[in-house]
Amino acid sequence: MSQTDKKIRVLIVDDSNIIRQLVAHMLSSDPDIEVVGFAPDPYVAREKLVELKPDVMTLDIQMPKMDGLTFLEKVMEHFPVPTIVISSYVKEKSETALRALAIGAVDIFAKPVLDKNTLLESIGLELIGKVKAAAGAKVSNIRSMNMNHPLNTNVKKVIPGNFSKTQKTILAIAASTGGTEALKHLLSNLPAEIPGTVIVQHMPKEFTARFADSLNSICPFEVKEAESNDIVHPGRVLLAPGNLHMILAKHGSQFCVRLKDGPLVHGVRPAADPLFSSVAQLVGKNAIGVVLTGMGYDGAQGLLEMKNAGSFNIAQDENTSIVFGMPKEAIAIGATHTVLPLQKISKCIMDECLYREKKLLAAVPI
Repeated sequence: MSQTDKKIRVLIVDDSNIIRQLVAHMLSSDPDIEVVGFAPDPYVAREKLVELKPDVMTLDIQMPKMDGLTFLEKVMEHFPVPTIVISSYVKEKSETALRALAIGAVDIFAKPVLDKNTLLESIGLELIGKVKAAAGAKVSNIRSMNMNHPLNTNVKKVIPGNFSKTQKTILAIAASTGGTEALKHLLSNLPAEIPGTVIVQHMPKEFTARFADSLNSICPFEVKEAESNDIVHPGRVLLAPGNLHMILAKHGSQFCVRLKDGPLVHGVRPAADPLFSSVAQLVGKNAIGVVLTGMGYDGAQGLLEMKNAGSFNIAQDENTSIVFGMPKEAIAIGATHTVLPLQKISKCIMDECLYREKKLLAAVPI
C-alpha cells in the first residue's frame, strides 16, 4: 500500500470481548487494515457507525438487545456499509447467516473455535482477505438485486424431458464474494432441463451444505453439496463443499465429480481453476463456463483453458457484480465470449443449450 492510500477502517461488533479482541488482533496484523472501533451491541454499533464511518463492519448475529438480522436490515436501509457476518456454526445459526447474505451482508466468516488445534494465522489470513474484498463491494447491488429481480417461486421438481436426454453440455460456474445471492438468482431462473452443472462458490465449509439446501428449495431441479463420485447429469447441480477442491472425472460413459484436499489455489479451497481445467480436458466444446461476482483471480486461467478447448464462456458485468474481481480478470485475459448483467445470464445459457441441441438434431440423418 502506498503512502497515499488509505487503510481499510473496520468496526467490530460482537458481544464477546474475547472475540472482539481476537478479531482485532487478526486484522491488525495487516498493514492495510485499521480497527477503528468496537461495539458490544447494536445500539452502540449504531452510534459508532455514524461517528466513525467505517469502510467495513464485522457483525455477530447473536447479540443482546437486538438480534443481528434486525440490526443489519436497519443498517442497510439507513447507513449501508459492507458487512461480514461472523457466525458460530450450528444449524440454526447457519440458516440465519445465509439470511443475512440476502439482507445485504457481503460475506460470512465462521467464528473460530478456540482450542489448541486452532490455527489463528491461517484463520486470520482468511478474515483479512474477506475484509479486503468487502471494502470494495457494492452493497447497493445486493439490495437492488433482491428488490428488482425476485426469485422464481416455481419450486416444483420436474424430471428433465427429451431435451436433456441428448444434451451433452456441462455447465461450470465460479463465484466468490456476493456469489451466494447471484447464484440464487441465476439458478432459480433456469428451467428443470438444465445441463449437468458443477459450481465452486468460495464459502466456509460450515455453510456449503445448508447453502446447497437453500438453492434446492428454490430451483425446479436438484441442487446438492457434492460428494465424491456423484454423477453429473441433466437436472442436477453439484456444489463443491467448503475446504475441498472439486474436479470433473469420467465414470464409464458418464461424468462424475471427485473431491480432494491439496494446497490452496489463489488462497482458496475449493478453487475454480482446478474444476475449470478438468472441464476443459474432459468436455471441451461441450462446456459452458460462467464466472460471477467475486474478488481475486480464481477461475480466469481455467476459463481460458475451457475457451481454448472450444467452450462458450460468460462473465458477469461490472454494474451488477458485488465485487468485479474474478470476472474482470477473466475478461482481461480473453477467457470470455460475452459479458452480461446477471439478469441476462440464465437466458444466454439456455439459448446456447438450445442452439447446440438444434445443431445436434440437424446432424442426425433422417
